[in-house]
Amino acid sequence: MNNQDVRVLLERLNDRTATAIEDAAAFASTRTHYEITIEHLMIKMLEDGNGDLELIFDFFGIDVDKLWQDMLENLSRQRANNTGKPSFSPLLFQWFERAWTAATLYYDENRIRSAMLLDALIQLSPLLPGTSFNELDGISLDKLRSQYTVIVDGSSEAQKDNRFNISADEADEVLVPKETKSTSKTSANQNAESALSRFTENVTFKAASGKIDPVLGRDEEIRLMIDILSRRRKNNPILVGEPGVGKTALVEGFALRIAHETVPDDLKGVQVHTLDLGLLQAGAGVKGEFEKRLKQVITEVKDSAIPIIMFIDEAHTLIGAGGEAGMSDAANLLKPALARGELRTIAATTWSEYKKYFERDAALERRFQVVKVEEPTIENAIVMLNGLKVHYQTHHGILITDDAVETAVHLSSRYITGRFLPDKAIDLLDTAAARIRMGQAAKPASIESAESHVEYIERRLDHLASEQKNGLEVNEALKLQLENDLEETKSKLATQLEQWEKERELVGNIQEHREQLTSKYKENIDENDPNIVELKSNSLKIRVSLAQLQGESPMVQAEVNGAAIAEIIADWTGVPVGKMVKNDLVSLMELEERLRLRVIGQDDAISAIARSIRTSKAGLSNDETPLGVFLLAGPSGVGKTETARLIADEMFGSERSLITINMSEYQEAHTVSQLKGSPPGYVGYGEGGILTEAVRKKPYSLVLLDEVEKAHADVMNLFYQVFDRGFMRDGEGREIDFKNTIIIMTSNLGTNEIVDAFIPDDELEVDSSQEREELEPPELESSLENDSVEIEKKPWQEPTLSQLKEIIQPALLMHFAPALLGRMQVIPYRPLNLEALQAIVAIKLDAVAQRIHKAHNIAMRCEPSVFKYLADQCTQPETGARFINALIEQQLLPEISRSLLQFMADDDIPDVLSLELDDQGQMSVLFSDLMAEDDDTVVAEEEVNA
Repeated sequence: MNNQDVRVLLERLNDRTATAIEDAAAFASTRTHYEITIEHLMIKMLEDGNGDLELIFDFFGIDVDKLWQDMLENLSRQRANNTGKPSFSPLLFQWFERAWTAATLYYDENRIRSAMLLDALIQLSPLLPGTSFNELDGISLDKLRSQYTVIVDGSSEAQKDNRFNISADEADEVLVPKETKSTSKTSANQNAESALSRFTENVTFKAASGKIDPVLGRDEEIRLMIDILSRRRKNNPILVGEPGVGKTALVEGFALRIAHETVPDDLKGVQVHTLDLGLLQAGAGVKGEFEKRLKQVITEVKDSAIPIIMFIDEAHTLIGAGGEAGMSDAANLLKPALARGELRTIAATTWSEYKKYFERDAALERRFQVVKVEEPTIENAIVMLNGLKVHYQTHHGILITDDAVETAVHLSSRYITGRFLPDKAIDLLDTAAARIRMGQAAKPASIESAESHVEYIERRLDHLASEQKNGLEVNEALKLQLENDLEETKSKLATQLEQWEKERELVGNIQEHREQLTSKYKENIDENDPNIVELKSNSLKIRVSLAQLQGESPMVQAEVNGAAIAEIIADWTGVPVGKMVKNDLVSLMELEERLRLRVIGQDDAISAIARSIRTSKAGLSNDETPLGVFLLAGPSGVGKTETARLIADEMFGSERSLITINMSEYQEAHTVSQLKGSPPGYVGYGEGGILTEAVRKKPYSLVLLDEVEKAHADVMNLFYQVFDRGFMRDGEGREIDFKNTIIIMTSNLGTNEIVDAFIPDDELEVDSSQEREELEPPELESSLENDSVEIEKKPWQEPTLSQLKEIIQPALLMHFAPALLGRMQVIPYRPLNLEALQAIVAIKLDAVAQRIHKAHNIAMRCEPSVFKYLADQCTQPETGARFINALIEQQLLPEISRSLLQFMADDDIPDVLSLELDDQGQMSVLFSDLMAEDDDTVVAEEEVNA
């Protein structure tokens, strides 16, 4: 392209696009690029704001942020490190030529505006390298050309342009200004005029146009803001509060009052603008550019005919923002205007950031007046959510009940820790509404899971069929099992699909009736109108039918209710806070029966634990404490740790919800930090504690503090607040919620006292009589015989649970502080008698039988005398039932393994393994084959299970 063509094209650009070229040249020079490309110019045109591009993108719903990021990513791949001036990319002139053609043919314009450049770019984008302009696929050229005047109505480019004359020889100089060269007068004027629109957002305008949600329950804080803003000097409130309590909403509420003219006269007509520090910093790569932009904003606010109040969210980012070597940061630039009252500003930050940044800068702190924004109470949060409910209903197209609002506030307040009301309750309500809306359109998770399972089985069957065709031997039993599973799953899937369709139909009918009722009410028809009465009656009948169809497992819901909120809470926290279904209730009622099947000989202890857990699950216990705090004390090997494992499995779904802390590892005072995390300044700060992190990740779990008596006293002091208030503060100051945990401690304290309490009196009399003979003289003994009175002896009885507590209380008080012990429920565990040991032996051997049958398909039979033989060897109270495992692992299994390996070597696996006692009373292992004695295998399995 010759010089004459370059000159002609540049003359055709309007002032805005010509200025953008200069800025694009500076941008390319700053990034040391060799060429000025389309991306450089597009970014600078987007930075200006209020032009054709913004209006067109808004009309067609283009994601400008995505477009911006794509262009920046493409620029990052361009060749850089240029030490000279960048030159035009050839594509730029092709772009300008097409834009001039579009301007004359389709838009009847005598200047190239950014709309014409966009038209040409859409034509060129398929030919351009990279994916910078994929977002532009959403723009219809036909629609843009036909509705151009409507779309760009109000654009700043519609103003009369000054002619931009330039010679061909001066083209490169214009495009690459020298470092000392300032921008043109036109550019400066344009930037000054657009500073507010480029870097701020008019909140008052949004409030007047109904784009801001109502703000309720914050009248007192808004009045405090108004008092401070009405001052003559230092009229700058700073809103300080925790994240999510509603600091930004306060400013929006103030803007709503201005829009509704419910503010004092001196604040009527005021505009509130939000300053975006990110936009101020974006693209300000040239030294001094950030300060220049901020000063433009300050100057424009001061000179504005309409009073403007600036709102700076996350105000702590002012400190250091834009500050380069030898330059001032944003806070220092704002201080003079803030002190003189020329720039009324509302700031917002959190308490931690205020302390860290503002309190350290006394000059900045005294220019603001703190307005404390506390977390709202439960009642105020409900008021706030009721005000927002209508807007969320409109957005999602779903009815949100009052029950859902109250449930969202109450449950989020109790179960979601580390966040604050009303933010967490709003998120909960929003998520529930989104899920209900999605559930009305998409397949439920249960159906999708069943369909995936069907596909999996069909793939496996296809693989087996392929192997069979290729002459390979297949497992016929596996094939049959898969076919049966496929048939059963398909049957269930068909039933679920049918129910889902019926539920969708009924929910659709309910929504249709609701819309009809709404339209009737808008017509101010009386409640007793026959049509309204009939609609309500029909809607109620449909709801009854839907409830009967759904039972306890609804697939589609008609509105957001309390149950939907509880389901979201359960997904977020793992705590099943929803209404318990019948199966859960039955399981809870039968808890002690199922525990007694595995924990033998501790019926009283199991009953006490089950009663306490049922009380908590019924909601009758103190909701500020854990679900249960138990100290299981007694001899070793009697089932204390096994109880904790089984409760974790029964109450929390699996043993993976068991958090085990071996307290013998915490015998020194400094090990406290391992449990809760290191404090600031110490090694390991920020990594969390073993206990606190485990509970934070699984708040619904069982915490087992094993061998708790071995821990240092300072370590145990850590649990006062946990047992009493249900929380622990970790090394980083966060409150870790223990309210949904069961805490079980095990201890061997009181073992001797408990063992002695189970020795019958007649066994103790022998020892006592011998002692009396040694201590009493003969004459005293004879006198006692003459004067003795026959005393009736009562039969000996085992001590009860309450008596055992009294017996071991002194031993516990010698180790635990009374205040700490009073926060626990002490559960003594008794020594195991011979009958209990035999039952435990049967359970252990049953597990061995299942392993052998699964691994080698061998049935195992065991004579009852073997149970007694093994139990007789485990009567020492020091080891309890633990010795049973040692006997099986060290004596029985090695003998079985030796014989089994020999059979495997001979390739002759027997059918039956028998455990018997030989003539010398020793246990023997016998292997045999079954010919036609299938019934014997069944009998043997039944005996083992017994």
